[in-house]
Amino acid sequence: MDSFSILFENVLKYLHNLPNISDVGFKNWLMVLEPFKFENNTAYLLTKDEFYKKTTLDIYGNDIQNAFEEVFGFPVEVKLLVKTMETSAPATPVATDEPPAEAHTPSIKQDKLTFDNFIKGKSNEFALACCMAVAKKADSDGQAEDDQQVFNPLFIYGDSGLGKTHLMKAIESYIKNNHPEMNLIYTTTENFTNEFVQALSDRTTNEFHNKYRSADYLLIDDIQFIINKDAVQEEFFHTFNDLYNSGKQIVLTSDTAPSQISRLENRMRSRFMLGMQVDIQPPDFETRMAIVKSKAELLDLQLSDKVARIIAEKIKTNIRQLEGTVNKIKGLTYYTNEPPSIAMAQRVVKEIMIETHPAEITSERIITEVANTFSITPDDILSSNRRANISLARKVTIYILKELKGLTYIQIGNILNKNHSTMTIHYQDIVDKINSNPDLKETVNDIMKNLKEV
Repeated sequence: MDSFSILFENVLKYLHNLPNISDVGFKNWLMVLEPFKFENNTAYLLTKDEFYKKTTLDIYGNDIQNAFEEVFGFPVEVKLLVKTMETSAPATPVATDEPPAEAHTPSIKQDKLTFDNFIKGKSNEFALACCMAVAKKADSDGQAEDDQQVFNPLFIYGDSGLGKTHLMKAIESYIKNNHPEMNLIYTTTENFTNEFVQALSDRTTNEFHNKYRSADYLLIDDIQFIINKDAVQEEFFHTFNDLYNSGKQIVLTSDTAPSQISRLENRMRSRFMLGMQVDIQPPDFETRMAIVKSKAELLDLQLSDKVARIIAEKIKTNIRQLEGTVNKIKGLTYYTNEPPSIAMAQRVVKEIMIETHPAEITSERIITEVANTFSITPDDILSSNRRANISLARKVTIYILKELKGLTYIQIGNILNKNHSTMTIHYQDIVDKINSNPDLKETVNDIMKNLKEV
């Protein structure tokens, strides 16, 4: 298989793991694309007719573009061509002992996130054991009901990029392969919310209820985003109760433990804590080395121990960053026609670290960002001026200092040179204003987004 075909397999893997792309959409529109050639930083893909070409570009064009740039590590233009007699064979020669027809067939088996390709280490072995127990619970109908409820719900928490979604998809893969008769639903909180809002708009809430409350396994990623969505929390509360009381399995992930999710309704928090809570910590060095080696083997990339060690030593807290680094090295070896070197690894690691480590969110940055948004100065926020727009900006600053920095009211009072006893009152006041004013809520969200992305 030629190098472009190998890299395209990883583009497909990236696409397959995107939460906004369904299995049906992936199989019908993306998996059928064929790699044709790569030249002048342009990837040419084949599709069967003009309808498929236009529809694929309209629906998935941006996702395909982003996937290529993530895998290759440099800007790539993507063009779709309609398959003809002239484009039936790849531009790059294929090894004679490998049938040409197979050179265009992406290997979806290796793209799946399963228990077999999850790299186990001290940081995640308990979470892995719990997820395997949940998946294999379906194998033994005679298991005692009390034993089944030990892991229901299973609540997995930890920072982004540590493998929570991999474990969820592994459960999904196991159930679909071994118990296809079961109704398993995997989704994200964002998708659940969007579907619910659409159901309300279309007056199809009964169909929505039936879909989610008939699940044998309900897996929902990023449940922390359910906060500040009162109607969605109410809907999920009843969905949770129906499934739990029927003995159906619920698996949730979050970036923090249930007890630490701010502004989550107490009745929801108590239900999240009914079963098993398990955290995933950043991988240790040995696990990181194993992840790098496994990813390189998947890409047919020969990494020396020295190069692998540089990656594992520098990138310590995020598995996606480890995999992204190996992806970019593979792309560069294809682009430069040079083998992986220590210098290449050091350059890619530096790029990854810059891309994924934004500047620290300091109190000074927060005050400045809020001041710029409200067209005032940082000194205005720190002053005793009670003019309406300055007072509102000051309260927004209190809110963001609390939400993003997790500061106490005493700490916030010290930063703003104000009596800490008033910080609680101002915080609650701005929370009420944000919840009742969509425009203000959008403004505050934009400020927080800007702070996180800089």
